[in-house]
Amino acid sequence: MTADVTFEAVKHSFGTFTALHRVDLTINAGEFIVLLGPSGCGKTTLLSILGGFLTPSEGRVLIGGRDMTRVAPKDRPTTTMFQDYALFPHMTLRDNVGFGLRMRGVGRRTRDAKAGEMLEMVGLADKAGRRPHELSGGQRQRVALARALAVSPEVLLLDEPLGALDLKLRRQMQEELKAIQRRVGTTFVHVTHDQEEAMAVADRIVVMNQGRIEHCGTPEEVYLRPATLFTANFMGEVNRIPVAAGGQTPLGPLPLPTGVLCLRPESVGLAGELPLGPARLEEASFFGAYLRCHFRPVAAPEMPLVAHLPQGHAPAPGAEVALFASNPVVLPAEAA
Repeated sequence: MTADVTFEAVKHSFGTFTALHRVDLTINAGEFIVLLGPSGCGKTTLLSILGGFLTPSEGRVLIGGRDMTRVAPKDRPTTTMFQDYALFPHMTLRDNVGFGLRMRGVGRRTRDAKAGEMLEMVGLADKAGRRPHELSGGQRQRVALARALAVSPEVLLLDEPLGALDLKLRRQMQEELKAIQRRVGTTFVHVTHDQEEAMAVADRIVVMNQGRIEHCGTPEEVYLRPATLFTANFMGEVNRIPVAAGGQTPLGPLPLPTGVLCLRPESVGLAGELPLGPARLEEASFFGAYLRCHFRPVAAPEMPLVAHLPQGHAPAPGAEVALFASNPVVLPAEAA
């Protein structure tokens, strides 16, 4: 089963501090949504309101069209998976996965069958009789996911579920998490501050800042066509070039509207649609798939530009070359 989610003008305050400012958001049934933003932006507060752990000061929360604003967590069609997997150390994996079913009065045979099905889905069926301390961190994460899905929630809430894993394992689990979500079709609402993780798993990313939604869109949209300067800066490294009236910039006149020209490092190179003028290469660092290059534009040496160039395509340090930009995005300066 799966359900859509609607936040209607949700506001929440902790004393005099307003954590959420009348947030409106619709999540489609079966969608993988990521709430992304820095610490204190309101993403965890929004997730807690969806799970019923907080009651909003104002507004409504609907799940599957039903008003759940003041419904207790245990009575909601949701399950939450936290960064701390909270597996019972004295129980087998089978019993851990079936625990939620046990609390709902499901008989041993039925819950063991369901637990076996869930462990099979996460690739741990052969370890059903083991205990959590016998597993790696990634395996414990899979068990926690299997337990959360065993009760067939309409919406699964994930609060920084991969934060405790190392980089290589986290990337592997991102792929597995996405594949499992596609298989079960449950609505996933995932909180993280990791931009790469958000882009790896999300159907849509909700970028939050100071209790408000800055941008909601696909990973491609929020990265390549950010709605605000905050989104552009938060979603990755960006070169920012001010554009005054008539297209005047520190690099010279460019055929652009007034605002701030935002260029990702991979959009700056030795060819492209928008000429940026001559620049001198200061240094280049090898990053495997690309060379990270620092350039000083001749017209504005006080405004360095970072470019990611393919291996073997970087000039020698000190060389002067013509730089170009692709996929230029100009955002209003007042959005800074």
